Amino acid sequence: MLKKLMLGAALAALSVGSLQAAELKFKPGEDAKFNWASYEEFKKNVDLSGETLTISGPWLGVDKDLFMSVVAYFEDATGAKVQYAGSDSFEQQIVIDTGAGSAPNVAVFPQPGLAADLASKGYLVPLGDETRDWLKENYAAGQSWVDLGTYKSKDGEPTFYGFPYKADLKSLVWYVPENFEDAGYEVPETMEDLKALTEQIVADGGTPWCIGLGSGAATGWPATDWVEDMMLRTASPDTYDKWVTNEIPFNDPAVVTAIEEFGWFARNDAFVDGGAGAVATTDFRDAPKGLFTSPPKCYLHKMASFIPSFFPEGTELGVDADFFYFPAYAGKDLGKPVLGAGTLFAITKDSKAAQAFIQFLETPISHEIWMAQSGLLTAYKGVNLDAYANSTLHKQGEILLNATTFRFDGSDLMPGKIGAGSFWTGMVDYAGGKDVKDVASEIQKSWDALK
Repeated sequence: MLKKLMLGAALAALSVGSLQAAELKFKPGEDAKFNWASYEEFKKNVDLSGETLTISGPWLGVDKDLFMSVVAYFEDATGAKVQYAGSDSFEQQIVIDTGAGSAPNVAVFPQPGLAADLASKGYLVPLGDETRDWLKENYAAGQSWVDLGTYKSKDGEPTFYGFPYKADLKSLVWYVPENFEDAGYEVPETMEDLKALTEQIVADGGTPWCIGLGSGAATGWPATDWVEDMMLRTASPDTYDKWVTNEIPFNDPAVVTAIEEFGWFARNDAFVDGGAGAVATTDFRDAPKGLFTSPPKCYLHKMASFIPSFFPEGTELGVDADFFYFPAYAGKDLGKPVLGAGTLFAITKDSKAAQAFIQFLETPISHEIWMAQSGLLTAYKGVNLDAYANSTLHKQGEILLNATTFRFDGSDLMPGKIGAGSFWTGMVDYAGGKDVKDVASEIQKSWDALK
């Protein structure tokens, strides 16, 4: 009886998701910032009347509502009904469902590693060469995104399975424009410029950086973002890929160099608010507060796009606080790499509607509807950047479009005991003064223990 009640509740939740999607957020044809032509073309060519599409993913709350606002246009265009089930335990549930033969038509993966694991067991449906080639052509740094969604099949063949949608951006440095204006500083265009600015601020009697690695049980993760970004600025993308899969060891000279690049900023008492000793003990949520004191305790803070959630109440982005791209070295031929994260759509139970939904993601409108609200960045070159809800998102979208390489957060691609374990603790030890080679070798030993 309990199981029946639970099933009834689940079905009710699904139907609510579908009903919520019925109303279109923006009326087709009425706002020129949207690519309605792509919507009308899709609508003309796809008829799924009477069909149901099931989708599972990690999105709940606001993100679920925003996703359903996009789904509404798919339903309206095709006549299909979409049932979306969001869960905060999606990663566990999708493994159970695929193994039991009860998978949804489409799954939204926040971790490429999980998708790769299911692909190796034969639980994902290949998206085909045409979709792969479309992605390579139409996304900025397109090959990077193709690689992110390509995994070994059950037969061991590299196959394209994952369509990227909704990116997150990590390669950002935050600052207060008024502080820069008062001091006569300019936004640096290169890593050489950023280091020169760091030294100039010290020469002027200020402190350049606020850095905090504290995050409760997850203390250390902000340093992993620094190191990953530095890997992309001092070594090739191929070297980065080999690092995250341990094809090269953690104590390889390329990795040691990237860690030392982080140390150039974090282990200099003059460069960091509170001195180098405060880096490991300062909570990452408190670290940016130094930007907003008078006089400022620091001028620069490197952190992902979500950090404004921890800025002082009433902070107006673009006015009271702004950001710039964490720059690449002018003296190295590595382009403009971007570090981030994001989600991937994969077909876990094939159907005509599932294939059509992937095609829908190739329309600008499927991105622009969410862009015009909040929380979505895209590398799709075909969207209208003016569709972004505000100037901050617009500017971040431009950074994605200007990227020559995109790489997913490396620690999230590593085994959990490394990426969310010894890598975190190792970076805390390094920030505290431990020798870089000793730290890197200890992390490698922990990885060897898993083999």
